[in-house]
Amino acid sequence: MSFPPDRYVLGLQEIDQTQVAVVGGKGAQLGELSRIEGIHVPAGYCVTTDAFRRVMADAPSIDDRLDRLSRLNPDDREAVRTLSAEIRRTLEGIAIPEDLAAAITGALARLGEHAAYAVRSSATAEDSPTASFAGQQDTYLNVVGPAAILQHVSRCWASLFTERAVTYRLRNGFDHWKVHMAVVVQQMVFPHAAGILFTADPITGNRKVAAVEASFGLGEALVSGLVNADAYKVRDGEIVAKAVGTKQLAIHALPAGGTEEQAIDPARQEQPALTDAQVVRLVQLGRRIEAHFGRPQDIEWCLVDDGFHIVQSRPITTLFPIPESGDRENHVYVSVGHQQMMTDPMKPLGLSFWQMTTPAPMAEAGGRLFVDVTQRLASPASRAGILEALGRSDPLTGDALQTILERDGFIRPLPGEGPPGPLFGGTPAPIETDPAIVTELIGRSEASIAASERDIRTKSGEALLDFIRADIQELRRILFDPQSHQVFMSAMEAAWWLNDQLEAWLGEKNAADTLTQSVPHNVTSEMGLALLDVADVIRPHPDVVAFLQHVEGEGFLDELVKLAGGREARDAIRAWLDKYGMRCVGEIDITKPRWSERPTTLVPIILGNVKNFEPGAGERRFEQGRQEAQKKEQELLERLRALPDGERKAEEVKSMIDRVRTFIGYREYPKYGMVSRYFVYKQALLQEAERLVQGHVLRENEDIFYLTFSELHDVVRTNQVDDQLIRQRKDAFRSYEALTPPRVLTSDGEAVAGAYRRDDVPAGALVGLAVSAGTIEGRARVILDMAEADLEAGDILVTAYTDPSWTPMFVTIKGLVTQVGGLMTHGAVIAREYGLPAVVGVEHATRLIRDGQRIRVNGTDGYVEILP
Repeated sequence: MSFPPDRYVLGLQEIDQTQVAVVGGKGAQLGELSRIEGIHVPAGYCVTTDAFRRVMADAPSIDDRLDRLSRLNPDDREAVRTLSAEIRRTLEGIAIPEDLAAAITGALARLGEHAAYAVRSSATAEDSPTASFAGQQDTYLNVVGPAAILQHVSRCWASLFTERAVTYRLRNGFDHWKVHMAVVVQQMVFPHAAGILFTADPITGNRKVAAVEASFGLGEALVSGLVNADAYKVRDGEIVAKAVGTKQLAIHALPAGGTEEQAIDPARQEQPALTDAQVVRLVQLGRRIEAHFGRPQDIEWCLVDDGFHIVQSRPITTLFPIPESGDRENHVYVSVGHQQMMTDPMKPLGLSFWQMTTPAPMAEAGGRLFVDVTQRLASPASRAGILEALGRSDPLTGDALQTILERDGFIRPLPGEGPPGPLFGGTPAPIETDPAIVTELIGRSEASIAASERDIRTKSGEALLDFIRADIQELRRILFDPQSHQVFMSAMEAAWWLNDQLEAWLGEKNAADTLTQSVPHNVTSEMGLALLDVADVIRPHPDVVAFLQHVEGEGFLDELVKLAGGREARDAIRAWLDKYGMRCVGEIDITKPRWSERPTTLVPIILGNVKNFEPGAGERRFEQGRQEAQKKEQELLERLRALPDGERKAEEVKSMIDRVRTFIGYREYPKYGMVSRYFVYKQALLQEAERLVQGHVLRENEDIFYLTFSELHDVVRTNQVDDQLIRQRKDAFRSYEALTPPRVLTSDGEAVAGAYRRDDVPAGALVGLAVSAGTIEGRARVILDMAEADLEAGDILVTAYTDPSWTPMFVTIKGLVTQVGGLMTHGAVIAREYGLPAVVGVEHATRLIRDGQRIRVNGTDGYVEILP
């Protein structure tokens, strides 16, 4: 049915998905759905956002109220509740202008004014039409008669100002003036059954598996969680899983309008709401809708007389994207972020720099990087090596890969030797245990960075971009220097050898953990201890301490000089920043703000050090660790000499301990060198960005972060930029921030979860990977943002991941628990060096452990207990 052109009313058939600004997200989606061949959408129309604007213009004192609303703190729930209720009452009380009411009821008359209708809110944001307002506005079912329709349209307009919707907009920076409400008026269908269809598995993300939930009556019973629905999984036209729920309630429409809950006859409660054939047919319709929209959909459906009606379809926004492979073969991807202790999304420039630095191209998806390990798993020659390497580093990744290998046919075995080159650089040639090797490697890297810093100063425009591209080859040469690789690989292998042999010979678990405390040349652990020295400079000056407790702007260092002791404090912080200020949380992404750029990030840690430690703590801490390692070494060697063939065993162990202590500190250096060089590039690029802003090419300096390196090169060359591309990238990045990357992902989109498969832990304990030996009890501090750290001596840090930037907090804590991590990742290495019992890879630790709870961390056997 078509409607005459009208600015206030549009029939669903006249609407497509480009008209979000006019009819809101829900209206545009329904209009688009009604255009798909073979898809039945109940007839209806949209009351447009023009109608809403007209009513808002007539609303008394609405301007003043919206101004007051925009100034409220979203946490002031009472004020939000009171003012939003006032605005709702105003909107519901306005008489709809006659011409507008006539347009709404005239459209109703053409459809049949005595029929029953669903009246649904459909919101849109002017400046972000893609924003999701799902579940924030209202839906009214079984509305009968023109007067009731007008009343419920007013209620939908008012629902833009529910407490929940207002709070969401305040928290997410949406302007109340720029969010508008359209209303969908749609003929009711009275279904035998209704429910939800996901065209991809919402739990695993598998795009080839559809999930169906079904119950009797209207779908509202299922959506609002009133019933246990029937649940189906369908793959390739076959039901692969089926669970029929006990459906005790159904929601049905009442003849005079409205709905009611009705008890289902006990004999029918366990009958399926759909036949198997209907389930398969419904999924086929879902696939047609998915193909039309080009992405997996969350679909609400109704079954009437063996025919399916579609009443809603929206994209599933929680699925992790699949890397582009360029073929239709099966692929297996392993997360780089889980190895690098940085699972946050990276911006396009950050991804570009990592891709230019890494030895082989990586797959990108959801702002994260992945390594395609398919061929290495397919080849018998490389399969065992990759499973062993990844399984040792992170058992959850290893187990997930094993799960995939055990499936029939997902990975086709390759004949012969498989792909060239190992994943992690292969077995290094033997190397002599000589401290001078480390000193020389560090010296060469420092000289190279200094040259880069000197030479880049004269470069700008295209010459700057060309210089950086060429200089990255020098960075790669240093990073992948075979001798550098030999040093830290031989240290890691010596540590593994010590753990294996000392457990076999002496029953001593994870002995290398104590032996690697306070080793030389560990730039990351030195950084944490050096911040204790900064606190020593500040502690004697109460004015400086008081000032730092209320620091706000990033220019605070210059203000310090006005205070007694302030100049010394400033110089100490600056000297620390000169050496470590290029670091930050998520430092592998060049776009992340560095400590030198945001020194306020460090203030809570410095103040914590002032409060929690005595002068000289840094030096004492290092010396204590060194003595503990020395004492452990002597004890182990004595016990070994008492064994049969003990002299030989002691000699072998002694040479391995020397190797570990000489070389393991260098494990942290290559990344420090890379991040130092990245900061040189970043400072030069931001100066270039400032020139582009001054020349009105870019709106703001940080827009360059949303371009790839090649795109930035083009912008610098042409002085032209695609503003829309930058806006799209910013929107995409925001959506990626809401996603959790999987450790292992397949080309079907399935996030394959691994398990520890252990039965040697106490009941109720949280299982993880033991990375630093010892058992400790204490107060758990669940901290997700380093800038909000408030630690006391003896606390146990519980967080998502710890890259090198978290090290300054390690001096205060006495134990560590993380959700992400491996045996040789940075947090594990530093925990061992500081002698902190640590368990990493504890799934959902920050959710399962509450801040302030007492916990016991067993870093020897790899589990955490929550204490009563």
